[in-house]
Amino acid sequence: MGYPHIHKKRLLLLLLFFSLLFFGDRPAEAGAGPVISISIKGEINGGQAALVHKAMADAQSKQAQAILVEIDTFGGLVDSAVSIRDMITSSPVPTICYIKNRAWSAGALIAISHKYIAIAPGGSIGAAEPIPTTEKTVAALKAEFAATANQTGRNPRVAEAMVDKSLGFPGYAEPGQILALTDYQAEKLGFADTVAPDREAVLSHFGLADSQVVDYTLGWPEKAAGWLTDPTVKSFLISIIFLAVLAEIKTAGLGVAALIGLLAAALFFGSQWITGIAGWLEILLFFGGIGLIILELYTPGLGILGISGVVAIFASLFLTLGANAAAVNLLAISLLAAIIVFLVLVKRLPSSKLWSRLVLKETETTSAGFTSSLDYRIYLDKTGITPTGLRPAGTMIIDGTQLNVVSEGQFVEPNQLVKVVSIAGNRIVVRKVNS
Repeated sequence: MGYPHIHKKRLLLLLLFFSLLFFGDRPAEAGAGPVISISIKGEINGGQAALVHKAMADAQSKQAQAILVEIDTFGGLVDSAVSIRDMITSSPVPTICYIKNRAWSAGALIAISHKYIAIAPGGSIGAAEPIPTTEKTVAALKAEFAATANQTGRNPRVAEAMVDKSLGFPGYAEPGQILALTDYQAEKLGFADTVAPDREAVLSHFGLADSQVVDYTLGWPEKAAGWLTDPTVKSFLISIIFLAVLAEIKTAGLGVAALIGLLAAALFFGSQWITGIAGWLEILLFFGGIGLIILELYTPGLGILGISGVVAIFASLFLTLGANAAAVNLLAISLLAAIIVFLVLVKRLPSSKLWSRLVLKETETTSAGFTSSLDYRIYLDKTGITPTGLRPAGTMIIDGTQLNVVSEGQFVEPNQLVKVVSIAGNRIVVRKVNS
């Protein structure tokens, strides 16, 4: 005789197992919360990074069951794409990428950072060769693509071929051709989970058909952040910050330079903050450095506080810009521009005590007992007497002035008339006058 309750338990366990097997690759369970939809369209820049940063934060506060990133881009700034990639791979909320038309270049890096990818019919992904195409840029971006693909369970060789055309990929791109995958090729190689004609089909495929969708698109704060994070604008703002620091050290409390510098700093760090690049550490370092400079200006010291403040400001800017070679180049260009403008203005600015300690003020004037090097060319072609003789070096007297001279090689007796024939620096060459 059997035990019905045991058979029922086995049946329930089997049903649970097959349910997990079937729904295990779904982003989340339906009904748990909304789906956050982010639209990345056009050039990828700091504005897109700011949008993703804002949406990611809201996704956690709203307990979203998934984040859907809809991409249609030819590419853009690599640093912004890397920032978005980092936010996506570290997101605790499952992410789905929907390639509506194309995800090229930097857009391809964002796409492959998602756990799930859907692609529209006729869509494409890849073509990520960097510009300029140097060995260094290709190697760096290829490593980013390979690491990202490996992290999300995709073939790193395919990702590398999207960046380095010398590799190729058998059956899809010959060596010398950059790899770009069509919709069906991407699905075949595991770079797309499904081909879907629209958003509804994507949500239905991942079990989210009945979910509420909250759309996030670029607003004026994100557009402003995109403009402020342009490399040229960033360099200009940093130059203003450097110029303000130099002006304050020179003037000690004039105030106008400080206000302009703080405004530039607010624009710079504010744009980096809303894009998720700058954190509390960078901001604290910057304003800590400003505080140290102010202390140095109004307290007696040897300049240690002021120098420490300048170092802290440099460190904050370096970390905010990515702490890499590109950051060093941008800082160097900005500092050079600030110094050039400062040197133009320096004579019109009053001096502070700190500036007096940093800059040598003394001059070697005649009234202080200093004399400049004598220009011996005034003695060329003049004649004089050799009181000691020349062997071939010796002395001569011209108009009561005794000079160290040398003959052209021959011996000249004492008290002879000689003529200065050439001068090279402080070396005076003379010749005996026979008549």
